[in-house]
Amino acid sequence: MSDLIRFGVSIDADLLEKFDAQIARKGYGNRSEAIRDLIRDNLVQEEWDADAETIGTITLVYDHHTRDLSQHMTHIQHSFTGEIRSVLHIHLDHHNCLEVLVVQGKGHLVQSLANQLISLRGVKHGKLTGTTTGASLPSKTGHHANGHEHGHDHEHN
Repeated sequence: MSDLIRFGVSIDADLLEKFDAQIARKGYGNRSEAIRDLIRDNLVQEEWDADAETIGTITLVYDHHTRDLSQHMTHIQHSFTGEIRSVLHIHLDHHNCLEVLVVQGKGHLVQSLANQLISLRGVKHGKLTGTTTGASLPSKTGHHANGHEHGHDHEHN
């Protein structure tokens, strides 16, 4: 872990009040960790914008009865086999399915895959959630930094 540095921030009282309410709703223990996460999120967005190696999920809800939708989705996914790491498919009800694709690759390729799938006729909702492999981000501090156990067999890196 790198050395922690303290610094001051000037902020409008109303904005701070809204921020405090938000971090309380999200369960942050303090402002510092919430601010660190905002900074990390901004750095992840820069990685996507710079077309760096990225990882994320594409979540789709669609009507599987829509004519030719399954064939179109399969065709698009076969065009991006190098970027698709895993797919989860769940039948929600008689008409609707949920599909979650775990994707990894250059930002522009992952974004192109998401755009092509989300824009298909029959897709009711779709969203690309981008994150990063974390190689260029500073690690979290707090209980995760000190080897905090979760009761499962993998270790945090």
